[in-house]
Amino acid sequence: MMGVPQFVPQFVLASASPARRRLLQTIGIEPVVSVSHFDESQVQSRDPVLLVQILAQRKAERIAPKFESAVVMGCDSVLAVNGEIHGKPASPEEAISRWHEMRGQIGDLLTGHVLIDTSQNRMIVKCQITKVYFANASDSEIRTYVATGEPLNCAGAFALEGKGSVFVEKIEGCHSNVIGLSLPLLRHMLADLGYSVSDFWKP
Repeated sequence: MMGVPQFVPQFVLASASPARRRLLQTIGIEPVVSVSHFDESQVQSRDPVLLVQILAQRKAERIAPKFESAVVMGCDSVLAVNGEIHGKPASPEEAISRWHEMRGQIGDLLTGHVLIDTSQNRMIVKCQITKVYFANASDSEIRTYVATGEPLNCAGAFALEGKGSVFVEKIEGCHSNVIGLSLPLLRHMLADLGYSVSDFWKP
């Protein structure tokens, strides 16, 4: 079939996120981790979809030239609540303030996904959106949660796969997207490049 690769390149994750690496490992992919160290402050946009797609693309583009035959994945996540875009909080005080705004609200968790296939010189850019319904956490619960340090490492100041899960009433959409990348979307993106997810499974 025209355009379908005859060999499987290595899978490279252009992210330092342990959560994204763990997600890939759960579906049998052991990625080569190559952190982009891209300065996210270089990209500004009030459109959260555009923002996460550009950031994910910049991260992947920084790493791709290092690999002759690889599928390089870049990702970036933000939380949008009441028209405000939130990445990782810069301090515990900011995390507490964010939670005061988020509690009892519905947010959109957006993750930009980019795959660059260096062997085919092709790139795919997508965004996945999941609705998150936050619990009406008390001031004490918020302070205690922020004191664990977990929210400081997460877009939106919460981790669905951690302690933060107790403050999420429900989600609508892709579960893994909230953790860091949408595994169903990744399967579709790989298929668009001519691969099956199982091609990347380690024996």
